[in-house]
Amino acid sequence: MSPITTTTEIDRPATEVFDYATDPTRFNEWQKGVVDGHMDHAGSPQVGARCLTTRRIGGANRPVTSRLTHIDPPTTWGVQGIDGPIRATVDLTVEPLTDTRSRLTITVDFEGHGIGRILVPLLVRREAQKEMPANLAMLKQRLETTAE
Repeated sequence: MSPITTTTEIDRPATEVFDYATDPTRFNEWQKGVVDGHMDHAGSPQVGARCLTTRRIGGANRPVTSRLTHIDPPTTWGVQGIDGPIRATVDLTVEPLTDTRSRLTITVDFEGHGIGRILVPLLVRREAQKEMPANLAMLKQRLETTAE
C-alpha cells in the first residue's frame, strides 16, 4: 500500500511552520489522539534522538516511541516508530512559497507487528486517511490565528 500524503498551504514563514509542526510538545494542539509529547533530551534535535508521545488509542493512553531519522531545518524532518504493534513512519516537508507563505506536506505510512499486521490494513490506514486532512487544517488554523 502507498503512504498517505496530505498537503496544505499556510500563511506563515517556513521556519515558523517547521518549528511548530516538528515540536512534540505541540502535537496535542493539532493531532487527534495525542495527549502528550516530548523529545528524550533538551536542546536541538539530532538524528537518532527519540520522540516520545502518548496517544489515546482504543480508550487508553499508550506510549509511542519514534526515532528521528532525518532533520534539515526548516525544510525536512522524519521519524520512524520503534515500538508497539503499529509503527508509523512520518516524513514532513516545508517549502517556502514566499517570505510569509509555506507549503506543508506530511507523508505517513504504517508497519504492523503482531496484532498490528491485522489492524493496519483494516483500521489504522483508514483512520489516518480521515484524520490527516483534519490534523493539517487544525495546524493551519493554529498557526494563522496565532499570527493575527
